[in-house]
Amino acid sequence: MARVLVTGSADGLGQMAARLMVAAKHRVVLHARNGERASEAMAAVPGSETAVVGDLSSIRETSDVADQVNGLGAFDAIIHNAGIGYRERRRVETVDGLPHVFAVNTLSTYVLTALINKPKRLVYLSSGMHRGGDSSLRDLVWKERPWNGSNAYADTKLHDVILAFAVARKWPDVLSNALEPGWVPTKMGGPGAPDDLDEAPRTQVWLATSEEPGAKVSGQYFFHMKRRAAEPAASTASIQDRLLAECARLSGVPFP
Repeated sequence: MARVLVTGSADGLGQMAARLMVAAKHRVVLHARNGERASEAMAAVPGSETAVVGDLSSIRETSDVADQVNGLGAFDAIIHNAGIGYRERRRVETVDGLPHVFAVNTLSTYVLTALINKPKRLVYLSSGMHRGGDSSLRDLVWKERPWNGSNAYADTKLHDVILAFAVARKWPDVLSNALEPGWVPTKMGGPGAPDDLDEAPRTQVWLATSEEPGAKVSGQYFFHMKRRAAEPAASTASIQDRLLAECARLSGVPFP
């Protein structure tokens, strides 16, 4: 059985994925942004092993989450599920002076990838909106552009695919893939979202734990356990390297 960390698993798709894996007898470690949420997550996913705690909008706390995870020993897979949505009407600034949506959706994912000891598999949650992201990677922190919450979200979901593909290229011993769960009626997606909520967590669980040949690939993008074409820019090595370099500069954490 696999040992899997799921970030952002206090509710939504992360919690749903954790429940599926516990039901399949996998060992699951949860993550929540504070102690209260961690207790709620543990109660909501009975049978989970433990929870790590930290606010991923903070570089310092994200680094601490990585330390907590490394202190627990080896993992077979990490599902980078934590994220915030596209409805921020203004540029909300974090303790590090970064846009909230970028700090959580892009930079924390990079920092955790760089600092947590390599698992066998990495799974990154993206969105179909990644195709509308800005592949130029200019003004990542929205200091020059007028704020647009939807565009900022799309940018970060493109970053997640770029990161998944960069890791696949640089770490051939790790299976690294990205996926879109669909537009589903979660807290992020909203009550009117049309896609199947029951199907939404299954692809990340499959990529993290399945021994099927279709799941044991790297550098691919999925929707409902089937490969789907991603934005072509995400496969460009120079774009991958630029994102890694910018994330290293902004976080102070070099890519290993």
